[in-house]
Amino acid sequence: MLLLALTTSLSAFLLFSVQPLIAKQIVPWFGGTSAVWTLCLVFFQSLLTAGYAYSDWTTRRLGRRSQAALHFGLLALSLISLPIVAGDRWKPAGGEEPSWRILGLLATTIGLPYFLLSTTSPLVQTWFARRFPRRATYRLFALSNLASLAALVSYPFAVEPWVPTRIQALVWSAGYVGFMVLCAVALVANLRSSDTHRRDLESVAELPDPSDPEPRAAEQLLWFALPAMSSWLLLAVTNHITQNVAAIPFLWLLPLALYLVTFIIAFDHARWYQRELFVLPMLGLLVACAMRLPDSDLDPDIRIAIPLYGAGLFMCSLFCHGELARLKPPPRHLTRFYLMLSLGSALGAIAVGVVAPRIFSGYWELGIGLTLTALLAVVTLRRAFVLLPLAAVGVAGACAYFTYVERRDYRAGAHLLVRSFYGALRTLDMIPPDVPEATRQLIHGTIIHGQQALATELLTTPTAYYGPTSGVGRALATMTNPGRRIAMIGLGAGTIAAYGRAGDAIRFYEINPQVVDVARREFSFLSGSAATIEIALGDARLSLANEPPQAFDLLAVDAFSGDAIPVHLLTQEAMAIYLRHLKPDGVMAFHVTNHFLNLAPMVKQIADANGLGSALIADTGETDIVFKSDWVLVTRNRAWLQRDDIAPSTSPIDDIPGLHPWTDDFNNLFQILQ
Repeated sequence: MLLLALTTSLSAFLLFSVQPLIAKQIVPWFGGTSAVWTLCLVFFQSLLTAGYAYSDWTTRRLGRRSQAALHFGLLALSLISLPIVAGDRWKPAGGEEPSWRILGLLATTIGLPYFLLSTTSPLVQTWFARRFPRRATYRLFALSNLASLAALVSYPFAVEPWVPTRIQALVWSAGYVGFMVLCAVALVANLRSSDTHRRDLESVAELPDPSDPEPRAAEQLLWFALPAMSSWLLLAVTNHITQNVAAIPFLWLLPLALYLVTFIIAFDHARWYQRELFVLPMLGLLVACAMRLPDSDLDPDIRIAIPLYGAGLFMCSLFCHGELARLKPPPRHLTRFYLMLSLGSALGAIAVGVVAPRIFSGYWELGIGLTLTALLAVVTLRRAFVLLPLAAVGVAGACAYFTYVERRDYRAGAHLLVRSFYGALRTLDMIPPDVPEATRQLIHGTIIHGQQALATELLTTPTAYYGPTSGVGRALATMTNPGRRIAMIGLGAGTIAAYGRAGDAIRFYEINPQVVDVARREFSFLSGSAATIEIALGDARLSLANEPPQAFDLLAVDAFSGDAIPVHLLTQEAMAIYLRHLKPDGVMAFHVTNHFLNLAPMVKQIADANGLGSALIADTGETDIVFKSDWVLVTRNRAWLQRDDIAPSTSPIDDIPGLHPWTDDFNNLFQILQ
């Protein structure tokens, strides 16, 4: 019993610890966007389904010895994947749609080991049922989810800040070898178990029992639909609170942890989930979450929104997993049960992570998910007390209505709505164009990525975070030499092009092709600039690493204000690349305006480590079209920072105790969380 429990726990721990590990390796290649994490979840959920299908097929179709031989062979074959280090050949060239490249990278790097780990829970539970027929087999599933939760929570606190990424990969690979040993011993023990017990026949499928009928089709549909909606809501809530509520990194951790906790509660023991106690609060939270959808992008109160959506996800997942646990079959059908569960989970993840960005222009999937969950409650509760299904019908109607209102309000006044792998973009006229103060904004979630005044005389006026008194504005004002070369990481609306003069060259680095299209179609900064405009499509760091020295007078980095902080643009290795492209007396400007992260001390740490001078310019903004902004200016020329037109506007940067310069191996956003 201890052997099987250890095997299950270690496999689950490795399953969930490898997810952030492999994502950390590849996120920098694709712009640091959280969409990479979402696509990773889709891949892992789909491969989990394949593992459960394998477990079901081998348990039903193969004898114990054939099953053991096949599994031994696959375990041995998986050794060729170790260590799990992503190959450089998968790095993007720039401009291509990254989804298939990411999936291919994951498949070749971690595919077979992850597949075998995913087979462990159903296989071990089958072996457990044979050996201990009177024990609570499904508690092993709760144990595996507890191990998964431990891996998830420990990674950002106990692993990421202290262990280099390559060492993480090597340690994980060693842990996988340990799992292989445990799994092999468990296979041998299963083969040697007593043949006198009826559960030790060659296959669980050989156990006819008149009191154990085949599951009905309707029952198997619920095995599929309940986890599908839970998985749908997991990804939809994660997207919603990170894109539309608060641009706080780490928020992906909260929904996934809540999701796993509900599995533990539901499958540990039947006494923990009581339908009569949980259904009505769950329906109430569905309505409350739906009611806030129309206001989600209007400066939401995160003190209300995050607890509300967290509680809503928890209760809905607990309902789905609790009802699923009520429907769990006898161990004879265990592998089929897990196969349907994983199929549903994979479909929910694919619907939100792959399909939704391609068919929706906004984040509509949460409202749709809330509505479908209420409809699923109608079906699940159809034989319960009549008021429960009637209440669920009313809730479904309310959720559908607020989903419609959200979509209507989101589109109101919008000139353009587009969405891709990198997120949803819209342009919005804050005041009608015929009003002198009219402005057009480029918005991603709740983050404004650019703004332009629409009055003819103001079309070329620098706005938003780029006003004349901003850090980047003051830096450019000191550069009076002809033929300036300016680099901008992050295009937005292209506002910095307003500073371009005849003979200047402004080179933008942008990873999202849709941003380039929107900047050209909806704003005139690029077309109206006197400078020569160049656009390099792809991840900025990869592009700069592959280019010859550009001799920039100014290199500005504006990529840290959104929900996905591209840490790889703020490390020692990144600074070395920037310096290679900068003139000896050139200036780097880092836009560090952020409600949730104190980025200025990290820029200063990296500057100090490279013998560079740094200064913070905090601009309060002077007009309605210029925003408050924080810029850190970095240069080799410390005397430049003492100029009369720079020094009076600077302020000191307070150090954070214990903070050290980030590298590609050592970085953690928790260190600078405000």
